[in-house]
Amino acid sequence: MKFILSFIASVGLLAGFTANAAELPNILWITSEDNGAEWMGCYGNEQSQTPRLDSLAEEGIRFDHAYSNAPVCAVARSTILRGAYSVTTGTQHMRSRHPIPDRFKAYVTYLRDKGYYCTNASKTDYNFAGNDKKFWDDCSGRAHYKNRPKDAPFFSVINLTVSHESSLFKFKNQPAKNTRLDPSEVNVPPYLPDLPEIRADIAAYYDIVTNLDTQVGKLLDDLEKAGLKENTIVFYYADHGGVLPRGKRYLYDSGVRVPMMVRVPEALRGMSPFEPGAVVEEPVSFVDLAPTVLSLAGIEKPNQMQGRMLLGSGREAPAKDEMEFLYGDRFDELYGMRRGLTDGKWKYIRRFVPHSPAAPYSIYQFGQAGWTAWRAAWKAGKLDGKFASIWEPGQPVEELYDLEADRWEVSNLAGDPAHSAKLESMRAKLRSTMVSVRDTGIVPETMFASMIEKNGTVASAVEKMADYEAVLDMAILASGAKTSDLEALKAGLSSKSPLVRYWAAQGCVNLGKVADSCSDELTQLLKDDVLGVALSASEALVAIGHPEAARPFVVGVLNAAKEEYSTLSAANIVRANGWAGDLPAEWFDRVKKGKLGYLKRMAGFMKEGSE
Repeated sequence: MKFILSFIASVGLLAGFTANAAELPNILWITSEDNGAEWMGCYGNEQSQTPRLDSLAEEGIRFDHAYSNAPVCAVARSTILRGAYSVTTGTQHMRSRHPIPDRFKAYVTYLRDKGYYCTNASKTDYNFAGNDKKFWDDCSGRAHYKNRPKDAPFFSVINLTVSHESSLFKFKNQPAKNTRLDPSEVNVPPYLPDLPEIRADIAAYYDIVTNLDTQVGKLLDDLEKAGLKENTIVFYYADHGGVLPRGKRYLYDSGVRVPMMVRVPEALRGMSPFEPGAVVEEPVSFVDLAPTVLSLAGIEKPNQMQGRMLLGSGREAPAKDEMEFLYGDRFDELYGMRRGLTDGKWKYIRRFVPHSPAAPYSIYQFGQAGWTAWRAAWKAGKLDGKFASIWEPGQPVEELYDLEADRWEVSNLAGDPAHSAKLESMRAKLRSTMVSVRDTGIVPETMFASMIEKNGTVASAVEKMADYEAVLDMAILASGAKTSDLEALKAGLSSKSPLVRYWAAQGCVNLGKVADSCSDELTQLLKDDVLGVALSASEALVAIGHPEAARPFVVGVLNAAKEEYSTLSAANIVRANGWAGDLPAEWFDRVKKGKLGYLKRMAGFMKEGSE
């Protein structure tokens, strides 16, 4: 029978375990893509058919509040590999290849040093400069624990891709047919408009998740047939939340809450304080996975790892106010910065660029019929309220949700005086978290190249910043800028710090025409030595009502197409303002033949006018 545990004192259970070469457990990670916890039967979905995963939860433990720190794959995997937040290492932007400090070693390195045979089949996408495959004994489609040397313990990752969002792309032009559930029968979450295409996608995805369940079952059967079930600890988790619109790429639970189960065999039961079938309520996240695996192998947690050891000899109890840190920045070609915190009962989200719409966060998602239909219905004026506002500029700066009363996060309590104390405490907690982890998100990606040139890595530069908190406070002020903040923003525009200048300009963007008195300062910043500052000033000039002052400059930056991320930032501004017609035809041809994939995709959309 299932029972709920928030914490069981583990000292007595774990004190007797000390790993040596003969006792090292095998560890198998089974991962899947884009399927949030809400798709699993064991997480309460009565329309789902996931018998093997439900059985795994019964045999092992199920974490009820498990989170991907980032709602997109490469950033999530970067967090997992290093046991450190991507915003600390500077790997928070999707498929970026920026260098990181050497001290952030991969957990696989420690396992191999301990004698583990480590394989990965075969997703990498670790989001930093270097060779993704170098960490593994084998990283390929053929990588498998069965190929290990005799008597060697293994750590193996098997990545299942069947549930990726692109699994629904084949249904872009017509609804899926012959699904187990009729689309009219499925439950549509209240954060989505009830459209035929969305219903069809939901019905199709239920079949995909059942297929995933079958694949997981086969892997478990193979392990048992090989005689390895009783000395192998099995983890299953999804790489982030869900496939539906407003899931992946969003900090709502639909984007970050993942299924996570761990089966510890009877012979190794001393490595877990939880009984089989337990539902663990303490919040956990991907930053905890690396230190947990090291703990199971009897390895001390390295100082640079920021997560918590959930199991094993080094098990660490959660703090009284344990919160999981969430982040979203550039997803593919579209920029944005969001941060969040959750303990599984409450969720706080802050947008640092609230002037941008909350959809889309990527052009790629329009391969899915549901997303395309939602946008078309909005453009046709068929939607209102939350179903329309997600597509429009001027998003809430802060969001606060009572997850126990509002599981789908549709009722924002940030403006409710009854919850002002909770809002203030979580706002303060987010700031202190960003300071403690040295969140590199306060540096726009347009400035990464110069920081890397001077400091080796962005993380190193941010770590040494004496004015870090001053910059963060300007970013916070800017994101929630009020008329009373105008003088502080104007002073920031002439700061010696380019980061303060950047964020002060962003504050003018958020104030709009109220900041018209800053037009001279902003115009002067078009000549700033730091291109990222000049681009931020360009956005502000548009927002306060002087687009023609910025237009030639931004189009010129894009036409020159020199540094990748400044170019992409300029493309975002051109796209948002419909200035693509100012670009010569040869620019589109040049970008099409170039190597900048995200810029290429955006150029295609701008040229076709489909945005």
